[in-house]
Amino acid sequence: MRIVIAPDSFKGSATSLEVAAAVDAGLRSVEPEVDTLLVPMADGGEGTVEAMNGILGGDLVEVTARDPIDRPVRCAYAWIAERRLAVIEMAAASGLPLLGNELDPDEASSYGTGEMIRDAMDRGAETIVLGLGGSATVDGGTGVMAALGARFLDADGQEVRGAGGHLGRIAAIDLSSIDPRVRSVRITIASDVTSPLLGPDGAVYVFGPQKGVTEARLATFEAGMAHFADIVVDASGFDHRDSAGSGAAGGIGFLLRSFLNVEFRDGFSLISETADLAGRIAGADLVITGEGRIDSQSLVGKVPVNIARMGQAAGVPVVAFAGRIDGDLAALQQAGLATVVPVVDRTMALSEAMADGRALIQAAAARLMATLQLGGALATRAS
Repeated sequence: MRIVIAPDSFKGSATSLEVAAAVDAGLRSVEPEVDTLLVPMADGGEGTVEAMNGILGGDLVEVTARDPIDRPVRCAYAWIAERRLAVIEMAAASGLPLLGNELDPDEASSYGTGEMIRDAMDRGAETIVLGLGGSATVDGGTGVMAALGARFLDADGQEVRGAGGHLGRIAAIDLSSIDPRVRSVRITIASDVTSPLLGPDGAVYVFGPQKGVTEARLATFEAGMAHFADIVVDASGFDHRDSAGSGAAGGIGFLLRSFLNVEFRDGFSLISETADLAGRIAGADLVITGEGRIDSQSLVGKVPVNIARMGQAAGVPVVAFAGRIDGDLAALQQAGLATVVPVVDRTMALSEAMADGRALIQAAAARLMATLQLGGALATRAS
């Protein structure tokens, strides 16, 4: 039996690589000779660097950058030397997990992500894949661009900090000192977010609350973003306010595509194509995927359902592991998921389940393998 193991991460508990390894160990504890192929996946958010680095056989480069509130943080990106390719996750330097309970949408900046881009260019990068998931900022991308040499000025010509609470003060953009290399490097933005910049489906109203924007201040932040967008459109000559993905990562998509050589890609599609996942699934008997939570929202761009659809197209059954299952899963079965297997096997607190994630996943994989063996034995008996 050939089994492709292609999970997303269980956020806060195990990376996609750790999940895949735990599934593999669980299967082998019951059937040591099982034929497995591990293809850890991501959608542009957490795990993108790990997934792309594993697929392409690169190296992890560690750097020190600023976190969203200007503290030094060690972070890493993938470097694939023969392709002159760097893969960077915005969450590494500018992510929500770095702040914990210190969310600060007024002052949080994406500057550290710009520092990582600059380091990759110093290394000779010709192409950069930038995963936008998990950002802690609503700064419209001003932090990234400031790290690359852009200056944002108020009406008196004074420099304005690149952060969400300051966008309404920006009156002009000075690109005269921008790093010239950033105009020639190809930047591919990997994201599963298709939101426009503004409005009820945009960067502030949809994603602002998780970054600390209170309901009472949403309109203020939206007004600042709208003002900043007008300045960008006037300066660049391009209007990407309504373009799909411009609202990703607090508006970074909007600013980068306005001034730089940027291509937007669905994160899952980019990574699955790089891994030739469709071809690998076509040659399998079973696919195992999974993520921390599976519910009706998983139909919208989530890794397990995207993989289920690929399996359905190839006629290969797909099983998903989940830390939590919510709601009616009938629609997920129609999308190609044969079944969803909960990994939690007893009553426990969420904190315990998160801490024991890898062990729970391994045990669930062992139970699945035993069930598959039972099914095979029954089929043989029936024949």
